Amino acid sequence: MVQLEEIVEKLEQGDVPLEESIDLYQQGMKLSKLCHTKLKNVEKKMDTIMHEDGKEEPYVIQEEDH
Repeated sequence: MVQLEEIVEKLEQGDVPLEESIDLYQQGMKLSKLCHTKLKNVEKKMDTIMHEDGKEEPYVIQEEDH
């Protein structure tokens, strides 16, 4: 994530040569996809509760009535 932020900062400054900008953009896109994939995997894990007996069930948030 830090590396992606550094790439964005460099690109936003605008003083990077075109060839380097293209390379940075490609690196940034790869890192962005990696972060997105990791986030989706974590979200899937959080959507499932594992009970002590090893059985999994979907996690449903129940809203309280006020």
